[in-house]
Amino acid sequence: MELRDAHAIVTGGTQGIGLATARVLASRGARVSLIARDVPRLRDAAATVGPGTETASADVTDATAVTAAVAELVDRQGPCDLLVTAAGASHPGYFEQLQVEDFRAQMDLNYFGTLHPIRAVLGSMLDRGRGTIVGISSAAGLVGVFGFGAYAPSKYAVRGLMDALRAEVESRGVFVACAFPPDTLTPGFETENLIKPPETTAVSAGIKPKLPEEIGSGIVQGIERDRHVITFDAQTALLARGGGLVAPLVYRLMDREVRKSGHP
Repeated sequence: MELRDAHAIVTGGTQGIGLATARVLASRGARVSLIARDVPRLRDAAATVGPGTETASADVTDATAVTAAVAELVDRQGPCDLLVTAAGASHPGYFEQLQVEDFRAQMDLNYFGTLHPIRAVLGSMLDRGRGTIVGISSAAGLVGVFGFGAYAPSKYAVRGLMDALRAEVESRGVFVACAFPPDTLTPGFETENLIKPPETTAVSAGIKPKLPEEIGSGIVQGIERDRHVITFDAQTALLARGGGLVAPLVYRLMDREVRKSGHP
């Protein structure tokens, strides 16, 4: 995809992966628009992304609000050429201690918070016969991880959504990609670590978290190279491409770390 002068909308664009991606897109000459809930943080984020960055406030779990925000940004910047759905968060915990509301909230934010923006831009892309949509899943959307009983299913759902969407719309000119970031040093990751079970920490202890800037650069590089599957390290790339052949080994290693941590 040619990014220069393309209108790129990024959800979750005030921090973490969304903000880092927006900055890289702006450096490539894209006209960037940000969607998030907090108006003051949107203003601050836009100032760091660069001149001409537009913003609209919306909760991505609210389909009506997202549709209105996208329409507002399209009025200012023109039709959306690229959508990156970076809004999301993790709520870890022991499965039996998580509440039903926790599972529902994770699906609302991570899955429906991806679906609503896509539905808001897809019609225009299909009418024009071009556009790119990038959904942000997770390494936990490729393999189940201890402590992510609510989070992982929501990211598996994002992965399934992007696979199904790709099958349906690519023949009509809309390119669909899915990114699978590993642990990344975002404000959300710091919050997650406050409630994460120790076994979850032990499982990921051998993997150094990435910086948001690394993930943002990788996403943009994947967009420019028309990659359907965007990964950021060797382990996740192997999982994404090896699938069922690699997963049994990953689960054995994970089980070993859980046993070492003392979980019954």
